[in-house]
Amino acid sequence: MPGWEGEAVDALVADGVALLLAAVVVAVLARRVRLPYTVGLVGFGTLLAVTRMAGGFSLTHNLIFDVLLPALLFEAAINIEWRDFTRDGVLVLALAVLGTVISAAVVAVGMVIALGWPVGPAVLFGVLIAATDPVAVIAMFKDNGIGGRLKLLTESESLFNDGVAAVLFVVALAWVEGRGISGGFVMGTLAVTVGGGIVSGLLCAGAALLLTGQTSDHLVEGALTAVAAYGSFLAAQHFGGSGVLATITAGLVIGNFGILASEDSSRISATGREFALGLWEFIAFVANSVVFLLIGVAVAGIAFGTLGIWALAGCVGLVLLARGVAVYPLGWCFSRSRWAVSLQHQHVLWWGGLRGALGLALALSLPVGLPFRDEILVATFGVVCFSVVFQGLTMPVLLRRLGLLGDGAGG
Repeated sequence: MPGWEGEAVDALVADGVALLLAAVVVAVLARRVRLPYTVGLVGFGTLLAVTRMAGGFSLTHNLIFDVLLPALLFEAAINIEWRDFTRDGVLVLALAVLGTVISAAVVAVGMVIALGWPVGPAVLFGVLIAATDPVAVIAMFKDNGIGGRLKLLTESESLFNDGVAAVLFVVALAWVEGRGISGGFVMGTLAVTVGGGIVSGLLCAGAALLLTGQTSDHLVEGALTAVAAYGSFLAAQHFGGSGVLATITAGLVIGNFGILASEDSSRISATGREFALGLWEFIAFVANSVVFLLIGVAVAGIAFGTLGIWALAGCVGLVLLARGVAVYPLGWCFSRSRWAVSLQHQHVLWWGGLRGALGLALALSLPVGLPFRDEILVATFGVVCFSVVFQGLTMPVLLRRLGLLGDGAGG
């Protein structure tokens, strides 16, 4: 490319290669010193920012939502077997829907009472920080070898509560901006967001599987899974639906009717299935690496003094309290049913409810000039830093104390 366009592309490629190389180095070093990979990435990203070596990338709403999140959601969804999900579907939906609403309410009330925030900004912060982030949660569980039912519960909840948080965020933002909302508005938003997302995911996944059935070329099959992942997300967003739910739906369909299906019933060839799993594992590794490196880069430039150390500590405490209020009472409600969750696993669901890129993306999407926008952004970064670094570092200790580290955490 001639002129500045060629130079811009060269710089973008160079920055991308540098980020990937940094991720590889951090991955190797983290495993050698038994440090959680995500914590190492955030720390290294902060170091890059401090030394002014971060390159031209920055953490933005569009980068997270349009580029990184679809890859992470799709990779997680294609690995969830529908049979396993339906076995715990009631519990997962309770955690994803009721748990998100409870968490948002507890944080919002706490911000008003304890920190004196106005109701509007408190509700917005409560909503955007309520959902556990699949980027952080999935990366942490992979780092610590968690599998079985506990992994399924945590990943499934973190995937589905994004859709709930997205709907709540749209409604809360409309209310704060002074737009009239009613029961009809809420129901209409829910129908369009959820229904549009699911329909987009089904249509894109169905089209992809229809085409994969016409070829045995594993490269074409892998490319079609990528088209389904991003195509469903973009289509849903274009028509007002949830891109998150669209990609999750597409991933579940392609996973269960293609990648995870038996040889006789799969719409994807054996070579294609193996290739697709490896492809998406690599894509998720790259996306995870970029997310956490850029979180570290962004954190170095955040003026945490805007709120003060005690206010930040209060935000963190409220988020942890809200997660506990959601997990333990719901766990008790299911204690005498076939969906019962052991107290050990509830501890992991509570402390493993990390926050990360999703909350940041929602915070970054807040309109400039919105009252308390800066405070919400700083509070979100503060909670994410604590979540990724402190909870990430102590998670292996908790798992070891509970006797779950390395045992697959089944049951």
